[in-house]
Amino acid sequence: MTAQLSAARTAHQPVEQQAPAPLRLTRRGRLLLIGAPIMFGGAALLTFVGFFTAPALAAGGGGDLTRTQQVSVSTGDTLWGLAAEYAPEQDPRTVVADIMELNNLSDAVVPAGAQLYIPVAG
Repeated sequence: MTAQLSAARTAHQPVEQQAPAPLRLTRRGRLLLIGAPIMFGGAALLTFVGFFTAPALAAGGGGDLTRTQQVSVSTGDTLWGLAAEYAPEQDPRTVVADIMELNNLSDAVVPAGAQLYIPVAG
């Protein structure tokens, strides 16, 4: 009976809990814990810097300025003829290309009465 009584006492006694083992990070865990915030912080910093410097770089491009003259196209005028008239010392092919670029033209056909910007010599 004493064996049963002692077994009953031990069955009802609380079990001692062991202290949890300390957290141990593996090499991959340390890399993730340290590397990910550094990577995201660097990306955020580059985005922040790019946001403020991109407009300044775009505005400071300092492209060549082209002197232009606005011309009304008459019946029978061609881009080649306008190029030869307003920039005689330049190659007409490049002047025609410049006229098309300045005026956002998709082809060389221009209706009479249209207003065009023509690059002029000088």
